[in-house]
Order: sequence, then structure tokens, then C-alpha cells
Amino acid sequence: MAKFQALVLHEEGGKVSPRIETIDEAELPAGEVTVAVEYSTLNYKDGMILQGIGRLVRQYPHVPGIDFAGTVAHSESPRFKPGDKVVLTGWRVGELQWGGYAERARVKADYLVPLPPGLTTRQAMAIGTAGFTAMLAVIALEDHRLVPGAGDVLVTGAAGGVGSVAVALLAKLGHRVVASTGRASLKDYLEGLGAAELIDRAALSEKPTRPLDRERWAGAVDAVGGNTLATVLTQLKYKASVAACGLAGGSDLPASVIPFLLRGVNLLGIDSVMCPYAERAEAWRRLAIDLPQDRLERIIDEVPLSAVAGRAPQILGGAVRGRTVIKIGG
Repeated sequence: MAKFQALVLHEEGGKVSPRIETIDEAELPAGEVTVAVEYSTLNYKDGMILQGIGRLVRQYPHVPGIDFAGTVAHSESPRFKPGDKVVLTGWRVGELQWGGYAERARVKADYLVPLPPGLTTRQAMAIGTAGFTAMLAVIALEDHRLVPGAGDVLVTGAAGGVGSVAVALLAKLGHRVVASTGRASLKDYLEGLGAAELIDRAALSEKPTRPLDRERWAGAVDAVGGNTLATVLTQLKYKASVAACGLAGGSDLPASVIPFLLRGVNLLGIDSVMCPYAERAEAWRRLAIDLPQDRLERIIDEVPLSAVAGRAPQILGGAVRGRTVIKIGG
């Protein structure tokens, strides 16, 4: 069996410690497809796992990394053959089983999506779970009647991974995008992605004091949750929708049913982890078409595997801009 390099987490004295180690392929988990991983990425959940937060990992030693993209090295499934380019996000890979922070990964064939034409494995990981989630949110808004010209579309947590891709996608699709962020220094960055206007996150972060506010948003992608999501609900236009896909601002929702009853608004839950295959394939197809590659390149910060653990506190503290792409192999 071949040996490969991996970032391995160990639990020692109640704390999680990462080490780059050499592993034999025989140690990989069961699965029909073995992938030579070329790139992975750093998501908020990866940061939690690297820091041992939330008991997402129950068994150590563990190889984290909830996303990866690479080339099929071996396949026992008729769906894939050696040499195929594939991408994986979700399915609790990197949590319940070993993930993508390694030169080799083995998973069920059902977990993999063929890399769409027009995307490289590096670009796929610049998108990753965050960008994939953003695309699912945009599709959900479209399914609930959001069309270009309907009015301002809000993106909260706009400088983060989900927000950055959502801003770029919505702008490319012809929407006027308003980006909410607490980092005014990133004005040029967000405008470069297509934001027409910026608002301070503080304008949305207080608990709503009344059940309805002035109608402002034709739609919204919310990666914050908590008071921010509750405030957005009070400001949606009649029959408008907000796609909820994050909880950086908290998991509580201090909201009223009044916006639902008097304005007929919609709160759309977005799950990217267990998303069915057909929806995954369509979202990746849309990403290859609708996400401007020049704007995608602007949000990439590429780092080696050895640097990943040091980035965990930054992403958990909201200090990461855009997408951190991890060079693994290839």
C-alpha cells in the first residue's frame, strides 16, 4: 500500500493537537472510491474541528477537512474511473470519517460529484462548502420568485466565504447587491465582487423592537442568524424571501410571526451537508456557469497544509476574508 502525508488530529489531555504525519493507505476508511486529493479548503466548521469545539469529532486520531477536490486513483464503482476529476463537500466527511486534509481520501461513490467542465480542482475548492451553500441559497431565492430588477438583495456576513460568493453570484445574475459587514476596510474588496452598496452590520444586529419595519429587501442571503436574521425578516418586501445558511451571530431567533402573516415572507433553510445528489449536481453546474472566475480569483488565499491549523482561530474570530484554499498534492 502507498503511503501519504496527512494532517492528523490527536486528543491529548482533553485538548486537540494537529500533526503532519505519514499514513498508509490501508488505514483509510471504507469506500468505493480512493481520490488523490489536490486541494481542500478551510470552512468555519473546519475551524471548529481543528480547535476541538462542539464535539463534531468523536474518535481520534482523526484526519479533518470537510471538502476536497482531486483525481480518482482507484474506483470500485461504475460511476467513476481512475483519472476522473471529482469534488466532495458535506456528508459529514471530515467529521464522522476521515476527510480531505490528506494526499489520499476514500469515500462512498455517492458522496462525489464529477467536476463540472470549466472548473479546476483549485477553483472548486475556492468555492468549497461555503460557495456551494451560497449557490443553493441563490437557487432557493430564485425558486421563490426573486428576479433581477425586483429591488435590493441583502447579503449578511458579506466578507466571509458564503457571503463573498453570494455577492459575486447575485451581482453577476443582475441583482443590485447590498453587502452587510463589520469590516469597513473591505469596501474595495466587496465592491470588486459586485456589491453596489455597503451597510454596517450594526444596523441589523440589534434585537427588533417592532414586528414590521420599512420594506427594503427583495431577497436576502443570511449567514449570520440571531438578531440579524430576525431584523431582516421585519424588512423584507411583500412575498420576499431570506435564505438562512449560517449562525455566526447566534442560533436563537427572536422573531415574530407577523412578517409571515402580514407580508407573506418566506424563511428558507439551506442545508448543504446532506443535500441530495441531483441538487448538488445542479448547483455545481450553475457555479461553473454563473460565478465569474476573475472575481473568484480575488477571494482566494492559498496556503500549504502545514499552515492550516494556525488559521483556525482566525476563521472562528471572523478575521478571514474570502476563501482559504489549501494546496494538498497534484
